[in-house]
This record gives sequence, structure tokens and C-alpha cells, in this order.
Amino acid sequence: MKLAATLFFIFGAILLLGAIKYFLRLTSPGVYPPKQILKKRTFALAGGGGICLVIAVMITYFL
Repeated sequence: MKLAATLFFIFGAILLLGAIKYFLRLTSPGVYPPKQILKKRTFALAGGGGICLVIAVMITYFL
């Protein structure tokens, strides 16, 4: 179970770093792809990263 928790932590961190990257790109002017697509990607990556981190915490403390 430690391996699963570690993998979820790593995957969650990677997704959150991707969300931060897209968020920083969103704040800069004149970017491609359009800002609406960047917002969708940011929220999708942040949501996925948050869910992975919650699962990792649940595995770590409750199993």
C-alpha cells in the first residue's frame, strides 16, 4: 500500500505543477492557445491533482 500512496502523491504533485504552469501562462498577455482553453486545462489538472492527493492521504492514514 505504501507504493500506491507514493505513486498517488507523485502523480498528484505532477498534476498540480502542470496546473501551476498553465495558470502562469494564463496570466501572461498574448498567449496561444486561447485563455478559455487554458482555464479548462488548469481546472482539470488542479482537480485531478487534488483528487490524487486526497486518495494518497486516505491510503496513508486509513489503510
